[in-house]
Amino acid sequence: MTQAAITIGSKVRVTRVRDRIPADLVAALQADATGTVTDFKVTDGKGIGVVVTLANGATTWFFDDEITAA
Repeated sequence: MTQAAITIGSKVRVTRVRDRIPADLVAALQADATGTVTDFKVTDGKGIGVVVTLANGATTWFFDDEITAA
């Protein structure tokens, strides 16, 4: 996926997660892995993270290779 394809307001699906995440986030993703892009964030000075509000209202960020357009 290219970064240009994802903009604020885009509907996305979380396809994988690189790091360990809290149990409540695992449960939310298992219930519904879709959400809406609300922002972007610089992750380590080189990468860009995508801030996603999930269907349950939780907001977290993912690397751009962890999501795809829904």
